[in-house]
Amino acid sequence: MLQQSMSSLKNYIDMSFLKSLSSDLSSASKKFNGKGFLNSVQPQLSKLELKERIRLVSTELGRNISAPYPQQIDILKKAAPKHRGLAGLIFPDFVEVYGQEDVTTSLEALKFFTPFSSAEFAIRPFIEKDPVRLMKVLQKWSRDSDEHIRRLSSEGSRPRLPWSFKLREFVKDPTPTLAILEQLKADESLYVRKSVANHLNDISKDHPDLALSLAKKWIGQSAHTDWILKHALRTLLKRGDQRALKLFGVAAAKNVQVAQLSVVKKKNAIGSSFEFSFIILNKTPQTLRLEYAIHYLKKNGSYSKKVFKISEKSVAKGDHKISRRHSLRQMTTRQHNAGLHKVEVIINGQTMMTTDFLVTR
Repeated sequence: MLQQSMSSLKNYIDMSFLKSLSSDLSSASKKFNGKGFLNSVQPQLSKLELKERIRLVSTELGRNISAPYPQQIDILKKAAPKHRGLAGLIFPDFVEVYGQEDVTTSLEALKFFTPFSSAEFAIRPFIEKDPVRLMKVLQKWSRDSDEHIRRLSSEGSRPRLPWSFKLREFVKDPTPTLAILEQLKADESLYVRKSVANHLNDISKDHPDLALSLAKKWIGQSAHTDWILKHALRTLLKRGDQRALKLFGVAAAKNVQVAQLSVVKKKNAIGSSFEFSFIILNKTPQTLRLEYAIHYLKKNGSYSKKVFKISEKSVAKGDHKISRRHSLRQMTTRQHNAGLHKVEVIINGQTMMTTDFLVTR
């Protein structure tokens, strides 16, 4: 769900939103202390990032609604439909903070809240605590008429959900989640299919044989399922796994070579872009999956490899020049270091040629 950095998203939960929320909750129930709530969150808000803001708000809501937990949920339900998207994450988070001892009420609440935002993070402590019970519930939700609830059944049970903790039991053995993926593998909703693809991609990182076995079983059943599989096996495809490549009609690279790999400028400053080009010498028409990898220099002197796809298509016989520009700007997910880097050309999962370039400050 969170595609941007947490830092850039934190302002979705600002005082303007909190005043609106407080007004709605005050209208919903006299048991809510709106003044006390705002006075408690305002001094702390500016120094907190997104997840910290969510937790602050959900915690203070609990302290300022003078009612037992089930009644607190009923009050929050009256306000939730008016506060959707990222700001709406406070409602499932409230359940995570206060609802661990009343699982029945909490699961019903998460199911209610998720169409307005997402309960994918909040449901994970419940799964970790009682995976058998929760998987029965999530399998039922995978058949729900609401796409948000169907997605939650897959997204919430992902072994390696970003921005959350790993479900270690499912990292070790993901078979309890497979019935959900089976149910959703041809779902009409792209929103749901993206989750299924990401879920299966999680599985492929720890259990590639299992992921490939499912892919072989599912491929060709529907266009929706084939779309899921292409995205689900992206990690294996980028690793150059020949079994995954073969599944999509990409054979081992033969009768093809790479020549004249060169970087336009050998020295490239952090924050700029560097350009490189190469020539494909293709001796016979064939499907080629073209990729390049950057070997980023880490602070400790080792390298971190990241693969980027160029294209995957039928390529005619002959020589074909490929040029690319790659950004070196600093990001929250990648900080560049000055020093020697490498760029590698990959065809059908096989390294064809590598050259160096220098990154400077």
